[in-house]
Amino acid sequence: MKKIILKPNKDRSIFRYHPWVFSGAIAKMDNSIQEGELVQVYNAEGLYLATGHYQIGSIAVRILTFEEEKIDYHFWKNRISAAYRMRQAIGLTSRTDHNTYRLIHGEGDYLPGLIVDYYAGVAVVQFHSVGMYLEREAIARALQEVLGEQLMAIYDKSETTLPFKAAINPHNGYLFGKAENFVALENGLKFHVDWLEGQKTGFFIDQRENRSLLEKYAKDKTVLNMFCYTGGFSFYAMRGGARQVHSVDISARAIELTNQNISLNFPEDNRHEAFAEEAFQFLAKSSGKYDLIVLDPPAFAKHQNVLNNAIQGYKKLNRKGIEIIKPGGIIFTFSCSQVMTKELFRQTIFTAAANTGRKVRILHQLTQPADHPVSIYHPEGEYLKGLVLYVE
Repeated sequence: MKKIILKPNKDRSIFRYHPWVFSGAIAKMDNSIQEGELVQVYNAEGLYLATGHYQIGSIAVRILTFEEEKIDYHFWKNRISAAYRMRQAIGLTSRTDHNTYRLIHGEGDYLPGLIVDYYAGVAVVQFHSVGMYLEREAIARALQEVLGEQLMAIYDKSETTLPFKAAINPHNGYLFGKAENFVALENGLKFHVDWLEGQKTGFFIDQRENRSLLEKYAKDKTVLNMFCYTGGFSFYAMRGGARQVHSVDISARAIELTNQNISLNFPEDNRHEAFAEEAFQFLAKSSGKYDLIVLDPPAFAKHQNVLNNAIQGYKKLNRKGIEIIKPGGIIFTFSCSQVMTKELFRQTIFTAAANTGRKVRILHQLTQPADHPVSIYHPEGEYLKGLVLYVE
């Protein structure tokens, strides 16, 4: 196995079990190393530190293990088994009213570059590194062995998640089995999963517990769900007894899926209406209409170099939401941008609130659910931030 040698004093993060080696920390490496290849990492004194996948970019190595062990089929099976046991321990694998969860969450499950979401028998896989993609057959086989009869299909949805310069030409498609026209359950509510054309793996599993919290606040309220995607917050609000629910997304396909999901759970219920419209245009004509507003936009910043623009976007959006909500209203506001820290997000919302002059209190501080675990050694894994605000 080829070696990467670090510069002096650049091994400290690895001794703290951080799973990334940055390109600037590398002193010497073999020029023949290919993207996705397994490499061993050594410090300047020649001490073995870790083994991982090499990749081109700022993060040069995603570490798989800090021990000198073989990376083979048994390695993948053991890691996937450990992830599954954790989901068993938190009660997500055997409920009759719930059959969807995240099975593998990258660094949080010590499998950096791999995401697997489970939907009622279908595992939707996304590879975020070339190294993981090259192991897709072994990973698919390990998933089949670990999940057994619970698994009917594995769908690889990695066309847009792999580095475009890697020249591996990935195509979305089934690695095992097949499933179509699919409906899954989350806390007793039904939803269509569009892994073929939808965003991410087809549904935003990470908002499950936050949707449940919103359900408790929805009774008799007029609710606006901005950036609704497939309507998750909307149908939880409906079950919570909302008087009226409006779902808004710029994507007509998202609005179509939202209406399908509402019909699945509340057929012929006229409390819901969906709009394919740009967010700020809709908000501009919505002053004083809503008791509860959800602001859950797509990631405004995926990289550090656009963080300032993202801050301005979150500030503008939340200022408008705070301005238009009814007195005594509640806002659920989120950021899924990894580079936006909890502290920075809260500061951004503070600035937005201060600019409105309204009295605003924080009721809850929200994050991702337990099946999206954060390794204590990798705080960057805490990507979802949310606040529930009360606006006088």
